[in-house]
Amino acid sequence: METQENLQSNESQRPAQPQVVVAKSPKSLGIALLLTFLFGPVGLLYSTVKGGVIMIVVAIVLGFLTLGLACLVVWPVTIVWSYLAVKNYNKALYAGQV
Repeated sequence: METQENLQSNESQRPAQPQVVVAKSPKSLGIALLLTFLFGPVGLLYSTVKGGVIMIVVAIVLGFLTLGLACLVVWPVTIVWSYLAVKNYNKALYAGQV
């Protein structure tokens, strides 16, 4: 039977479990704005996938109903949404919440 000392020495000889650290990098505001300026709702997918999907659906539906004139409203909305999404993401990332 092993003594308490032998058990403790066996535990100290075991290799330490590796710690996994997940590092996320901040999103670039310049890239986000460039993508949404060039590609509208599809570019918004870089900033926020959920927002990008929503705006793609909105752009398709409103574009169909207004014969494409909805782009005059959808494009600026996606640019603003992209700006806010990246700002909020980076703020949460630096606060350790993401």
